[in-house]
Amino acid sequence: MSTYDRNNIFARILRGELPCKKVYEDEFALAFHDIHPLAPVHVLVIPKGEYVSNADFAASAPPDLLTGFWRAVAKVARDLGLESSGYRLVANHGAQSGQSVFHFHVHIFGGKMMPHDMTKLPEAAAKA
Repeated sequence: MSTYDRNNIFARILRGELPCKKVYEDEFALAFHDIHPLAPVHVLVIPKGEYVSNADFAASAPPDLLTGFWRAVAKVARDLGLESSGYRLVANHGAQSGQSVFHFHVHIFGGKMMPHDMTKLPEAAAKA
């Protein structure tokens, strides 16, 4: 994988250069609404650090960031009221998987029955 691009959109959001519709923030993570939602609830959670992918994050992040990030993901899902109805977590790795911003991030989807194949979402088909 290529090196981290400090000018990617998520890095710029973390630095406060670009706005986001914030859901949650702590010292480990920032969560905000996706600008092109694929479900009634579609929130992105990004770690505070320069990580290209989950593989990079898992190999390079310090233990407190790993733990803090995943706790933030769980807290955001809980705070959004998704625990009882269920939700989906998605993290793409590489361009072929659909990753378009090369800063590790997790999508939280909820608020409706989700298909097993995310490419079957009407919104995803319209973007293809």
